[in-house]
Amino acid sequence: MKKLFYIIKKIILAVFLIYTYNILAKSFGLIIPINYITITIVSLLDLPGIALLIIVLKLFY
Repeated sequence: MKKLFYIIKKIILAVFLIYTYNILAKSFGLIIPINYITITIVSLLDLPGIALLIIVLKLFY
């Protein structure tokens, strides 16, 4: 039960981090979509996950 709450907390934090980043980066046009892949990456890696997604966004788009 404790692990389930920990996983749910990580997912909610990931959505919040991506949403906050999108609000701040809207003027630069560097928006990360909120979907299950990005949420999984950010849930597993936290802030380095967002940095990784930004680098991938800049390299491929």
